[in-house]
Amino acid sequence: MMSFNGCMLDEEPSPGRWAMGLTAAAGAVWAKHHQETGGWLPLWRHMADSAAVAGLLWDRWLPVQVMRVIAESLPGGIEDGRRLAVWLAASHDIGKATPAFACQVESLADVMRAAGLDMPLQKQLLDRKLAPHGLAGQMLVQEWLSDRFGWQRSATVQFGIIAGGHHGVPPTHSDIQALAVNGQLLRMPGCASLWRSVQWELLDRCAEICGVEERLKSWRQVKLSQPAQVLLTGLVIVADWIASNPDLFPYFPLASQQNDKDRIEAAWRGLDLPEPWLGQTFDGDPQELFASRFRLPAGSRIRPVQERAVRAARAMSSAGLMVIEAPMGEGKTEAALAVAEVFAARSGAGGCFVALPTMATGNAMFPRMLKWLSRLPDAGNRPRRRSVLLAHSKAALNEDYSQLIRAGRRGTRAIEVDGGRIEYRHRADRRIASAELVAHQWLRGRKKGMLSSFVVGTIDQLLFMGLKSRHLALRHLSLAGKVVIIDEAHAYDTYMNSYLDRALSWLGAYRVPVVVLSATLPAGRRRELARAYAGPAAGCGDFDSVGDAKGYPLLTVVEPGRPVVPEVVPSSGREIGVHLEQLRDDLGELGDVLESALGEGGCALIVRNTVDRVMETAAYLRERFGERRVSVAHARFVDVDRADKDADLLERFGPPEISGDRRPTDMHIVVASQVAEQSLDIDFDLLVSDLCPVDLLLQRMGRLHRHIRGTGQSDRPARLRVARCLVTGADWDAVPVEPVRGSKRIYREYALLRAAAVLEPYLSGSAESGRPVRLPEDINPLVQAAYGDDLVGPPSWQEALERARREQELYQANQDSKAHDFQINAVGKAGRAMVGWIDAGVGDADDTRRGQAQVRDSPETLEVLVVHRRSDGVLATLPHLSQGRGGLELPADTAPEPDLARIVASCSLRLPFHFSFTRVLDQAIDELEKEYIAAWQVKECYWLAGELLLVLDENCRTRLAGYDLRYTPVDGLEVARAA
Repeated sequence: MMSFNGCMLDEEPSPGRWAMGLTAAAGAVWAKHHQETGGWLPLWRHMADSAAVAGLLWDRWLPVQVMRVIAESLPGGIEDGRRLAVWLAASHDIGKATPAFACQVESLADVMRAAGLDMPLQKQLLDRKLAPHGLAGQMLVQEWLSDRFGWQRSATVQFGIIAGGHHGVPPTHSDIQALAVNGQLLRMPGCASLWRSVQWELLDRCAEICGVEERLKSWRQVKLSQPAQVLLTGLVIVADWIASNPDLFPYFPLASQQNDKDRIEAAWRGLDLPEPWLGQTFDGDPQELFASRFRLPAGSRIRPVQERAVRAARAMSSAGLMVIEAPMGEGKTEAALAVAEVFAARSGAGGCFVALPTMATGNAMFPRMLKWLSRLPDAGNRPRRRSVLLAHSKAALNEDYSQLIRAGRRGTRAIEVDGGRIEYRHRADRRIASAELVAHQWLRGRKKGMLSSFVVGTIDQLLFMGLKSRHLALRHLSLAGKVVIIDEAHAYDTYMNSYLDRALSWLGAYRVPVVVLSATLPAGRRRELARAYAGPAAGCGDFDSVGDAKGYPLLTVVEPGRPVVPEVVPSSGREIGVHLEQLRDDLGELGDVLESALGEGGCALIVRNTVDRVMETAAYLRERFGERRVSVAHARFVDVDRADKDADLLERFGPPEISGDRRPTDMHIVVASQVAEQSLDIDFDLLVSDLCPVDLLLQRMGRLHRHIRGTGQSDRPARLRVARCLVTGADWDAVPVEPVRGSKRIYREYALLRAAAVLEPYLSGSAESGRPVRLPEDINPLVQAAYGDDLVGPPSWQEALERARREQELYQANQDSKAHDFQINAVGKAGRAMVGWIDAGVGDADDTRRGQAQVRDSPETLEVLVVHRRSDGVLATLPHLSQGRGGLELPADTAPEPDLARIVASCSLRLPFHFSFTRVLDQAIDELEKEYIAAWQVKECYWLAGELLLVLDENCRTRLAGYDLRYTPVDGLEVARAA
C-alpha cells in the first residue's frame, strides 16, 4: 500500500497479470497496428499500458483541485476517484473487440478468425462507420455493467460516455440509436456468444486488476456530475495518447522482450512530465509576500488594493471569484498573482492561466510571469521543474518562449503530433536537466499545450472552453486544474462576453479560483460576471448589490454559500487631475496646439481610432515638424517590426527606471492606434485622443502623467506640468456631437454619444478654468454613468440617444444570438450523461485567425507573410530587417532552412479591413495564391507551409485586389485605392 494525499491506495499492479490466463480468443484481439513495420499490440497490452499511465497521471501529474471534483460524487472519495480513473482508462478501447474494428487489418483479423471470432472482410461491412470503436466501447461497457452488476441503463450512460467520447466527440442519441439496431457490428451472428464472451472476459479482467469489482456494486447509485464526466474523459484521452505512443510503448515484437514493470517505468522516464505546482501557504505580512515575489524598490509600500486583495483571499473558506477594480498603474497584475498563490495553496490548483486581450499583451505579460515563477516556492520548498506555455499562434516567435523551447528539447522521440502547426519532433541529444522552467516537448501543440502548468495566452484560449469543438474535454481538464486570471475584463464585446460567461459558469462548477482585473468595469458587467461564476444554485444571495456597489477601488468576492458584499478599498493616495478640452477635428488646428504646447519640448501621444487616421495625421505632422519628431505605432506592421515598436516605446517613454536618459528632451509626438491603450507602461506629457467609449478614453488617460517626474512634475516642461487631454475626432458643433465615420464603424454610435454626454461637464472649459477629471476618483462614476440607464446629456440630444440605444440593443441581441449557435450548454444535473455534448460543433478549435473568428464576432481577415522580390527576380526577406536578417535570399525550389523560415514567419501581417469585404477578400486570395511555392508546402517547413505570401517589389510596393500597397519600417503598411 502507498499513501497519497492522506489516502491509502493499493499498489499499482504488475501489468503481467493482464495476459495471464486469457483465452486464446481474448489474447488474439488487437488494438494497434503499424502499417509500415507490421508491428502490433494486442488489446490486453494496450489496456495494461493505459491503466498504468492513468495511475501515474493521477499520482504524479493531476492537480488535487481536479481530483476533488472527480471524487466528490463517489462514496470512497479520492481513493474511489483514482480507481475509477484507472478502470475507465483500462476499458476505454473495449470497442476494438468488435468485428467493425477488427476487420480493418486482414492479417490480424485472420488470427482472430482462427481463434473462432468470425468476421467478414472490411469491404463487406458497409455500415461499419456506424460503430466507431469509442461508441462501440460505450455500448459494451453499459451492457456489461447491467449484465454483471445489475445497473439500471440510465446509470450506465454516465460511465460509458467516457469511452464513447475518448476520441474527442461524445456520441449523440442518434448515434447510439443507429448502432443499437445494427448489433452485427458489435458481434457477428453465428458466433455472437463467443464475441460476447471475449468482450466480457476483457472487461472482467479490467475490473479485477483495477480493483473495482466490489466498488462497481456500490457505485450503482452514484450520480456522477457533468464536470466529473468531462474531466474523466480528458484524463482518459491523455492516458490513451501517451499509451498509444510507440516511441514510449513499443509494439510487438519488441514489446514481447520487455519486462512489464520496466516497460512502464521506461515510458514514464521518457515522457518526463513535470509535476504540478504545489502552492505553499504564506501567512506573513502581504508586504513581505510582495517584496519576495516582485522585488519592490527599497522603502516602498505595496498598494492598499494589493494588500486587501491578499487578505480577502486568505479570508475565503473555499475557492471563488475575485474581481479587482483599480486604476491603471496600481499593480493589479501583481495583486492577481499574489492572490493566485493564496488560492492555489487552498484549492490544490496545479498551475495558473493568465488571459489577455491580444497576442501583444500576452507577449508583454509572459516575461513578467517567468520572473514571478522564478521566485515562487513549492510546498516543502522542494525544487521542481515547471511546464510553461505562451498560448497564441505566434508564440514560437517570442524570444523568451523560444529559449524555453530550446531548453525543453530532449533526446526522446516520444512526441505525438496532434496537428498543431508548430508541433514537431526534436532529435537533439542535448538535455538541459537544470532548467527550472521548461516548455515541455510533449506539452506543445494545439490540443495539449494548455495542459502545461503555467500559461499566458489570449482570452480566446479561455473562450474556447465554451465552444463546441473536438477534444473540448482536454481544454476543460487543462483549465479545471489552474487558477485563472482574466485581465482587461472590460475589453470584450457582447459576443465574446457570452462565451466568457459560459466559460465562467463551468469554471465555477469546477470550483476553479478566478481573478478578474479591470480599471474600468461597468457595474452591470460586474454583476453578470459574478452571476455567471456563481451559477443558478450557488446560494450567493442578491446580485443586485454587486451591480449597485459604489466606490473605487473595489473588491468583489463570490464564494459559494456566502453573500456577495463588494468592498471599497482605499486608493494609493496618488491622484492626478486631467483637464479635458474639445479640439476641432482639423489637422491644422491640431498642429497649432502642438506647436504651442510643445514649444519648450515634451512628449505628446495622439491616439486615433483608425490606422488610416494615424497615417494621415503622422504625414501632416512630419511635414510641419520634421521626420525625426514624429513616430507611429499601430497594428499594421509585420510582427517583428511591431515588437520593435513596442520595445522602442518602452525604452523612450516607459517608467523613469527604464527610459532614463533615453526619453526625448526635444519635442516628440507619437501617433498611435489603440495599441497604446493598454498593457504598455508608457508615460506622456500631453494626450490627444479621438472620441471613444469612456472606459477606453480613461485607459488612454492612464498614459498621461503616469509616473512622477520630479517634485510636482518639475522634470516635465513648464507648459506640460498640468495634465491635459484634448478630445477630437468629432464635430463638436453638431447636435448631438457627431463622431467621425471611422469611430462609429468601430465603436458604434451609442457608446460614443454616451461618452460625450458624461464628459460634457469636463469638456466645457479650458485647462485654466475647466473642471478636471480626477483620477482615480472619477473613473468609476464616469464608467457607471456612461454604461448605465440614466438619461445623460442635454435635452436636445435625447432623441438621437434613444434611437442609437435601440440600434445598440438590437445589435447586442443579434451578437448574443449568434454566440449561442456553437456554444455548449450550461452545466446540467448530476447523473445526466454528456451525450451529444458538442453535437453540431465547429470541429477543431485553434488560436489562428480562423479559430479566433469562432469566439470573436469580427470580420474575416487575411494574414500574410511579407517578403520582397529583388530587381533580379529573386525572393528575399524584407531588406530593412536588423541583426543580419534583411535581404536574405529565399530558395524557390527547396524549403528554406528553419532559421531562415523563422525570419519569414516573423514578418506576418494581418491585412486591414479594406480586404474583409467578400468580393475583395476572394479576389485577394486568388491573387495571393499565384505566389504559391510548392517546395515550401511540406511538413518539415512548418513555419511556412500553408501560408499566403505578400510579395513586394524592389521598392516594397505591390498591388492587391484593386489597392496599392506600400510597406516601410517607419509607417508600416499603407493602403490606397488603385488609380
